[in-house]
Amino acid sequence: MSEPQPHKRERRKQDRPGELLEAALDLFVEKGFAATRSEEVAIRAGVSKGTLFLYFPSKEELFKAVVMENVARPVAEGITEAENFAGNSGELLTWMMLEWWRRYGATKASGISKLMMSEAGNFPELAEFFRNNVIQPAHALVRYVLQRGIDRGEFRAIDVDHAIYSVMSPLIFLVMEKHSTGACSNAQPSINPEQFITQHSELLLRGMAVGH
Repeated sequence: MSEPQPHKRERRKQDRPGELLEAALDLFVEKGFAATRSEEVAIRAGVSKGTLFLYFPSKEELFKAVVMENVARPVAEGITEAENFAGNSGELLTWMMLEWWRRYGATKASGISKLMMSEAGNFPELAEFFRNNVIQPAHALVRYVLQRGIDRGEFRAIDVDHAIYSVMSPLIFLVMEKHSTGACSNAQPSINPEQFITQHSELLLRGMAVGH
């Protein structure tokens, strides 16, 4: 015998936080943090402002929840998967960057990176939150991959702390281009992200090859 389905109103209540986060993500990416009003999020999600504040007491808390769900979560998943990766470290590096694009860069959530670049200076508490929950874990993931290669003798000894930026900066460029000049052009995109990332990985691996 099948289990009884939740009442429509109950199911709607359970879905509501996700709907609010989806609406907030859309608006934050479209308008930025400062220009997005809580009322707009509530309207787009089809609820009252009071209902929004039942789940998220402030716009800042709503933004943090959006970041944790759409930006921090993929990073945490990547850390776990990297630790269980069976291939060599070069393969892991390429896989990590391509998965970063698939799970984050190719999604609308990547607009959060552009938002933080443009507005972090005006919202230092949110900037610190983003650094602690996204940037530092992402750096830890890249550091793990690079150190794994060094420890296994697959990469030469390098300055890992600075090499992290050599890995990440071109990826950040991809999302910045996507949400700026790339969003304004009606022509075919000039950059194929997967090809760009694959070539970037090849250049990194040549530079880190033992004997160089």
